Amino acid sequence: MLGFLGFVLALLVLAPLSVFVAMPYVRKYFAGGVCKSTAQLNGKIVVITGANTGIGKETAQDLARRGAKVILACRDMAKAEKAVHEIQTKTGNQEVIAKKLDLADTKSIREFANNFLKEEKELHILINNAGVMMCPYSKTADGFEMHFGVNHLGHFLLTFLLIERLKQSAPARIINVSSLAHHFGKIRIHDLQGEKFYRGGLAYCHSKLANILFTWELARRLQGTGVTVNALHPGSVFSELIRHSFALKVLFKMFPIFLKTPSQGSQTSIYCAVAEELESVSGKYFSDCKPASVSSQGRNDETAKQLWNVSCELLGIQWD
Repeated sequence: MLGFLGFVLALLVLAPLSVFVAMPYVRKYFAGGVCKSTAQLNGKIVVITGANTGIGKETAQDLARRGAKVILACRDMAKAEKAVHEIQTKTGNQEVIAKKLDLADTKSIREFANNFLKEEKELHILINNAGVMMCPYSKTADGFEMHFGVNHLGHFLLTFLLIERLKQSAPARIINVSSLAHHFGKIRIHDLQGEKFYRGGLAYCHSKLANILFTWELARRLQGTGVTVNALHPGSVFSELIRHSFALKVLFKMFPIFLKTPSQGSQTSIYCAVAEELESVSGKYFSDCKPASVSSQGRNDETAKQLWNVSCELLGIQWD
């Protein structure tokens, strides 16, 4: 009897202790890969969308520390200016600036691009980072479903408007922040706006698949230009992206040990932006600073071309 009680007591004492001892290893495992490149970016110009918070802000800070001129393209200018001040203070780089960009409004996207082209003669790195996740059904200023409009069409139009400047500045890189969630997405050409069927979580997955297909098709079209484009999964990060999901906020607060910090989540974005070995790599998908698998839908050439053509039609542009 005493032996059994002793076993139970030992279990009660040692089990929590073992968890405590293992915690640093668990945190390290879920922290993921780290960008080890020491590349400097002096004289380079970078645009990062949604860089006032989360992984975008951490990416901006790292690239600023490497000497780049970094433009934070953000909807909320108050938060953006605060982020600029913090990054300037931490890095000592005063060439960090904020510019207004609302990806839910094509007029704002065009104004941003027009101003950028007037003010900057070069663009070396474009990081399409901003996004929305699990929103209640809503539409952008142009009538597009919010996930599809912001996460895909907004960045599609921005890239289109800046592509010639990227080509003129080659070698240059485009980085599209997608997600592992693309594996659950589907391109429903006849219901891209979610008017027939809508679930916030699925709409997010569909938009992340669109990011992958955009990357795939754009890489094909950019062959020989000196401009590369790659997509990535940043990992599960505790950031403002989950603000529309009460369930995720509760879950993430309960199990933070299994999540990345924004700094950890930014590592693959940074890797894609600076790693020397990726200078001529294009049309790939990365996670934890290494190549990752793409869903069969994400490798479908026909779907990629179809989405490209529909996107151009919706935006009223010609991109051959």
